[in-house]
Amino acid sequence: MSSILDTLKSEHEQLRELFAKITKTADSEADARHDLLKQIETLLIPHAKWEETVFYPAFEDRADHEQKLIYAEAIQEHRAVELAVLPDIHAADVDSRQFAGSVQVCGELIKHHAHEEETKMFDAVRQLFSADELAEFDRKYASWKKSSGADAITSYAKVKTAAMAFMRNPDSPA
Repeated sequence: MSSILDTLKSEHEQLRELFAKITKTADSEADARHDLLKQIETLLIPHAKWEETVFYPAFEDRADHEQKLIYAEAIQEHRAVELAVLPDIHAADVDSRQFAGSVQVCGELIKHHAHEEETKMFDAVRQLFSADELAEFDRKYASWKKSSGADAITSYAKVKTAAMAFMRNPDSPA
């Protein structure tokens, strides 16, 4: 039986691999960086938005006091990436050290977050949800990723990141 925990862990692994590739690129490899960033966001944004809208709230509903701290930390890590690091990446020229540094920080945050999620949160989730419930989450997630709702949320997140990046750019008219 498939489990949402297996799916999320698999996506974490894919993100780790993509960040490993993009951090090895040279400033002169702008096309490769652009392509890898697109792959990262194509995987990362729906993953994060589904966790924030479905998985984390379900976890919080059943969590005890200590487990709610795990939830709060996870939400703040998502916010740090979405509201600070991704806009900084987009504000930088893809062939710059600023881009490389921001990607490095993003990769480190994602690796840390995935590790915390896979150990602390997933352990708690296994206690709070049955195997059937975890399989149902997996089915719902697979279906959601193909939906217009997922497309809309992902598009909105990308527009928000672009707007914040524009405002961070020192050449912007803000």
